[in-house]
Amino acid sequence: MAEGLTKVFGSLKAVDEVSFTVRRGEIFGFLGPNGAGKTTTINLLTTLMKPTSGRGLVAGYDIQREPQKVREKIGVLFQDITLDRELTGWENLWVHGLIHGIPRRLLRERIRELLAFVELEEWASHQVKRFSGGMQRRLQIAAALLHRPEVLFLDEPTLGLDPQSRNRIWDYILELRREGVTIFLTTHYMDEAERLCHRTAIIDHGRIIALGTPEELEKSLGSEMVYVKLASNSLQDAARMAEGLKNVEGCRVQMVKPGEISVSTIKASEAIPRIFEKAEGLAVKIREVTYHKPTLEDVFLHLTGRKLRDEEVSGMEAIRIRHRWWR
Repeated sequence: MAEGLTKVFGSLKAVDEVSFTVRRGEIFGFLGPNGAGKTTTINLLTTLMKPTSGRGLVAGYDIQREPQKVREKIGVLFQDITLDRELTGWENLWVHGLIHGIPRRLLRERIRELLAFVELEEWASHQVKRFSGGMQRRLQIAAALLHRPEVLFLDEPTLGLDPQSRNRIWDYILELRREGVTIFLTTHYMDEAERLCHRTAIIDHGRIIALGTPEELEKSLGSEMVYVKLASNSLQDAARMAEGLKNVEGCRVQMVKPGEISVSTIKASEAIPRIFEKAEGLAVKIREVTYHKPTLEDVFLHLTGRKLRDEEVSGMEAIRIRHRWWR
């Protein structure tokens, strides 16, 4: 739970009075473009940063007054690979478990269970540098689960993976949810959020601008989305078309980029003729028109005015994050 959570860096308000509640046992999606405040919010909830103001509770514990209790109850999968490539899969899990203070006999049992869960039993004695990207992500999931967390934070769990590896990670996430683990998931893949998340929050400029189930967010746009590509890539022509269509009944317009606009509408078959009429009146030539049912990508575009972009964390930043975490 976040209540008025705020983080200020100098004159920049990175997180601006963010409030939301994650229900026990649900998969909660958190989406936002670069600089939106998504990663900062996660850092606050996982006690890597202290909030400037506001309150946060994770697994029933206050993130400021009881940070150690919070850490005992959560697992974190960072966006970058945070494994020791020279150690074997088993050795990575062993070290991770000792850091968490798991008794050695119990740790051996947990490692065997989790290697079986992520289907890496045959690779336990191999150095991690021989693992594929998907195998490394699966090993990281195992490491995050060693101490049986109640809440699991997954930061871009399938970033850069092939479709087969992504599907396997999705299956593990769904299985964890069935076992009662609460999952806080950031992703830049819209199909991932649509398939996995019970509810999704969209954050931009430090504020939550939408929150609901994927179906609720998609229905908020209307029944269909129409994308219009103009013959020229002129910003001026796209702006003129967008302005001209704003007064068309039943249409909500957004300029995607120079030469392209999007229109959310109840009925595309009625809106498209009007779009051509307006283009003719403005002497603007249309090259292509497509339409489809609204998706989370469309919702994101209409709310933020931009497409979701990958948010990268450097390898050195990952090392700093790990250092702060274990300290």
